[in-house]
Amino acid sequence: MKRVLITGIGSGLGEALAHTYLEKGDLVYAIGRTFPKIFESYANFHFFPFDLSQVRLLRYKVGPFVENNTFDLVILNAGILGEIKVLSQTDIMEIQKVMDINVWANKELLDLLSEKAEVKQVVGISSGAAVNGSKGWGAYSLSKSALNMLLKVYAKETPHIHFTALAPGVIATPMVAYIINNVDTKTYPSVRRLKEGVIQTPKEAADNLISLFPKLLEYENGAFLDIRTMT
Repeated sequence: MKRVLITGIGSGLGEALAHTYLEKGDLVYAIGRTFPKIFESYANFHFFPFDLSQVRLLRYKVGPFVENNTFDLVILNAGILGEIKVLSQTDIMEIQKVMDINVWANKELLDLLSEKAEVKQVVGISSGAAVNGSKGWGAYSLSKSALNMLLKVYAKETPHIHFTALAPGVIATPMVAYIINNVDTKTYPSVRRLKEGVIQTPKEAADNLISLFPKLLEYENGAFLDIRTMT
């Protein structure tokens, strides 16, 4: 039986990961804004309500939830897209909002876990946007690139924990639905490529990732990996 901590389980990949682990009989600890009612019948589900954008309160609020726990796997899944638009028209406060959830909340959580709990493996859900530098994805790309480096640095500073930044491919989440339905493909060609590529269901992605997570331990600690290019 594994003990897994997941952030961002309200929908999409996080919800599918939590559900699959629960069905396997594993213990799932989750952090999110609201309690997902689909999990209320699972005795092996432990939930702490917290808005990860409240970065400065994270250690104080979440501390008792993780204290003295041992986690086989921590999945840093929570993230936001921000608005798709050119970087010169993106206000610094918009970027800060994306960075708070996609990067700094993860830093605070990792520091808290290092102090209060025992962790064996950390997987941060990254994106190809971290390296592609596509037009319109500025805030999101910056945040995922920073997440990759955050985990790479922590791998050097806390080598007893194995870290991976993992791009899971395109998944049918509310974020992807927003992009497909609301972003102009002529202005932002990368959206057309997204539409024309393979889009996994959250359940398909969760099944693939759960089988992959143990294999990540064979790769360099702190590596960025894209599931679409792994052999």
